[in-house]
Amino acid sequence: MGRPLEGIKVVEVAMWAFVPACGGMLADLGAEVIKIEPPSGDPLRGLKIVSLGGGESAFDYSWESYNRGKRSVTLDLKQEAGRAVLDRLLEGADVFLTNLLPPARRSMRIDAETLRAAFPNLIYASGSALGPNGPESDKGGYDAITFWARGGIASSLTGEDAVQPVGPPGPAFGDTLSGAMLAGGVCAAIARRALTGEAGEVDVSLLGAALWSQQRSICQATADGLRKFARPDPARPHNVLVANYRTSDGRFVALCMLQADRYWARFCDVAGRPDLAEDLRFANSAARRENLTDCLAAMTALFASRPLAEWKEILARQDGQWDVVQDVGEIADDLQVQANGYLKQVPAGDGMSLPMVSVPILFEGAPLPSTRSPELGADSDTVLAGLGYGEDEIIDLKVQGVVF
Repeated sequence: MGRPLEGIKVVEVAMWAFVPACGGMLADLGAEVIKIEPPSGDPLRGLKIVSLGGGESAFDYSWESYNRGKRSVTLDLKQEAGRAVLDRLLEGADVFLTNLLPPARRSMRIDAETLRAAFPNLIYASGSALGPNGPESDKGGYDAITFWARGGIASSLTGEDAVQPVGPPGPAFGDTLSGAMLAGGVCAAIARRALTGEAGEVDVSLLGAALWSQQRSICQATADGLRKFARPDPARPHNVLVANYRTSDGRFVALCMLQADRYWARFCDVAGRPDLAEDLRFANSAARRENLTDCLAAMTALFASRPLAEWKEILARQDGQWDVVQDVGEIADDLQVQANGYLKQVPAGDGMSLPMVSVPILFEGAPLPSTRSPELGADSDTVLAGLGYGEDEIIDLKVQGVVF
């Protein structure tokens, strides 16, 4: 069975991570994604992030992750001849994908009003910082400031006495989440066009995506008239079976047994402490909360008495929910990750391969394939030839500095 978006053509005029991540997801889903880059290339190509080991990485994982499976065409859209090439591309396109700021779009005449008037069957999909409406709609942003900081995530994770707000866990954390939401919006727009014939516009913003991910806290704070919620005190959990515990070898186990009374007795039994369940101070949830200091001390000492490997065997013998606090370097060895193809090796030429995270959507129980991201302008000649440009015309465009 083919991939779900085969036959869909996407033209991407975007840079950095947010919207390119959307394009990469659409490419894995089977769409033909043609990435239009300026002569200097997407600036992400020049952003070198030091490897986790402190040295140079064999691959630029940011570039590879967000631009997988695309075709690259270098095109100067500030020249009329460049816009003419883009128009030819859009004649057969289904989706136009961009994150250029509105003033730049208008100056290049690639804004929604202009393109939708010329190509009424075209879905216009944009990724913005703060949304297409309001006094700051023309303002740019990045995930670290717009998604993470303005969206309330940083403050929600930061303690009152912290010197600095807690930062994102890694590069483009909010970009990739927002890009996935935009890909979902594009797929919904494709379905709507198929059902009603209406193409239309789609926008996802970094701010809006952050609010969606924080909606429980935001709605509660709004209803209660609070500026922010106090950080939960790990030393005083509401439920001792919803907490993290350090093992004897310095690892952590995360428990999330929301129905504590259902699991308490069996947990104590398999953990070798049936006396805790028999203790009237800990007989039920109310009693454990009333005697929290003693109960938590007993639980902390219990987990500290054994290494992680033993706890994994013990906890597997009861029905309550738990898991290991895993490091990113352990992910490749996770049997569930392996079984579902969530992390794969993609051929990179010269006998090399690079690890790549799969789109987290399985079809018929199987992950979608991926290919590497393109070199700058690698597909310019082929794409232009497919649009009907002859060899001499392509050479002339290169001489004019329209195509590189």
